[in-house]
Amino acid sequence: MGYDELALAAHREWRGKIDYASTVSVTNHEELSVVYTPGVAAPCLAIEREPELVREMTGVGNLVAVVTDGSAVLGLGNIGPQASLPVMEGKCVLFKQFGGVNAIPIALDVHDTDGIVAAVKAIAPSLGGINLEDIAAPVCFEVEAQLHEALDIPVMHDDQHGTAVVALAGVINGLKLTNREPRNTRTVVLGAGAGGIACAKMLRKYGVEEIAILDSKGLITSDREGLNPYKREVAAWNDFRLNPDGSVPQLSDVIRGADLFLGLSGPDLVSPADVASMNREALVFPMANPNPEILPEAAAEAGAAVIATGRSDFPNQINNALAFPGIFRGLLDAHIPKVQDAHKLAAAQAIADFVSDPTPGRVVPSIFEDGLGQSVAQAVMSAE
Repeated sequence: MGYDELALAAHREWRGKIDYASTVSVTNHEELSVVYTPGVAAPCLAIEREPELVREMTGVGNLVAVVTDGSAVLGLGNIGPQASLPVMEGKCVLFKQFGGVNAIPIALDVHDTDGIVAAVKAIAPSLGGINLEDIAAPVCFEVEAQLHEALDIPVMHDDQHGTAVVALAGVINGLKLTNREPRNTRTVVLGAGAGGIACAKMLRKYGVEEIAILDSKGLITSDREGLNPYKREVAAWNDFRLNPDGSVPQLSDVIRGADLFLGLSGPDLVSPADVASMNREALVFPMANPNPEILPEAAAEAGAAVIATGRSDFPNQINNALAFPGIFRGLLDAHIPKVQDAHKLAAAQAIADFVSDPTPGRVVPSIFEDGLGQSVAQAVMSAE
């Protein structure tokens, strides 16, 4: 039986992957009067006088909402809020399993920036953090930016930053294995959606200077028309131009001589000849799910030294779950109100450092290794 059949059967049996349980019991009138009326009025009034007591007297400080509009779910696309719920519930399971963080799925039936922002702001008093999930670009950028400014609790779009943190962790160890320095690592990113742009920005923060980013039309250059603001921003990093005849340079033109390739686009878009044209001991991270831009075997045969994908059935899975449980654990424990670049860079370094002796087949740890989430959390807290 394949994973599709197993998952369908399991989800019918489970009828939901998360549950809600009380931390206290009510077995008599005295306990009832403390848990609820009349006794509960006292902590209510205490929080009214001193709002910071909400973390001490309620579960707010350990509760994250996983918020989506269902517009960009996994590789499935815009399947709507209700169809997204199996993914959101799964995310909540991982929060609890690997970070000890309570999480609740929130699927919104609104798809514009203003509507999503208004909905999240309205429920924010009940929460310690917001994990934005599977919201299509460019709305995801706008929503995160507005909520980051408006709220005093951490907000992170995991499709951007979780992916970027784990990818950078793999790159850090890949550079170590191939004796490269970030500033001299010529990089190509295929895919200019949420994950691609976030990975490029994270690499740039780490010190990678030459980064060519391609979308479905080809290389993003400053002289291309019709770019959205986010693509215009990355186009300004380097002086890449259209071809003399006005055509857009394509992947085969751009990847030649590159040291590092990150794929966040779609299946079968990179050929063995593309990989063979890269520099010696190239790092190739085809991370499209469920099918990568090039299969690892083909990339290896073409000369790639380090290969990472988004799949669990190949070595070096770039899995967001290596990052987000520990990141939010650290943010919540340290009462950090805003997610900053320093927290993400610290998390990436902690994940990389968790692999004490990296090899080409192990540049990132397994999600099941004890202590990883706490190491990430400690790094995030220390970065504040």
